[in-house]
Amino acid sequence: MNDKFENKGEELKGRAKEAVGDATGNEQWQAEGKADQAKGSLKQAGEKIKDAVKGVKDKD
Repeated sequence: MNDKFENKGEELKGRAKEAVGDATGNEQWQAEGKADQAKGSLKQAGEKIKDAVKGVKDKD
């Protein structure tokens, strides 16, 4: 469960970083924010897949 919170936190941190980059015109922060969001989203997708596989195994 901790991983899910950390992954969502990383995505939210990325959104904030991108927003600051947008507000200040800082392209590096914009890019880092987008990268952080993508990384967090990918990790969340991985957690969902693990949960789905676990659910299938539990039914067997």
